[in-house]
Amino acid sequence: MTTDKKRLYLDDVRTPHAEDWIIVRNYDQFKSTIRLYGLNNFEVISLDHDLGDSAMVEYYNNVKDNYILNYDNINEKTGLDCCKFLVNESMEKNIPLPMVYVHSANPIGSHNMMGYINNYLKNCHLEQSCIRVEIKHTVDESFMLSPEARRAKWKRH
Repeated sequence: MTTDKKRLYLDDVRTPHAEDWIIVRNYDQFKSTIRLYGLNNFEVISLDHDLGDSAMVEYYNNVKDNYILNYDNINEKTGLDCCKFLVNESMEKNIPLPMVYVHSANPIGSHNMMGYINNYLKNCHLEQSCIRVEIKHTVDESFMLSPEARRAKWKRH
């Protein structure tokens, strides 16, 4: 029987090139997958921050130009909510976190997620190992928008 650990990739639009990732698209799928396999059965988890349209509206209207991220403007769960779930799962079940990476393009969301995970690791007297990475990926054509279409869809005047 093989006990290879799994790799989990959270992103609503990107798909990693490597085929050994389990791909989840939102918070509920993320939580279900962690519970299905057990946190201790993951080697690596890579997280996106913005997981839906309201997060993208917030990104294009506040984060991108003003470097302000207001979670009150985001309706869906974000990658930060997934970080909170991971830490809670680790604490409740006394299971160490696997390696956690952040691949989000949102600089403030990325910082918040890395800070949350690294603070937990620090409090556990472990190396603060959560970093921002770039994982080679594709984006489904249905999500590809021109700069003009992106502004029209998400920019509020």
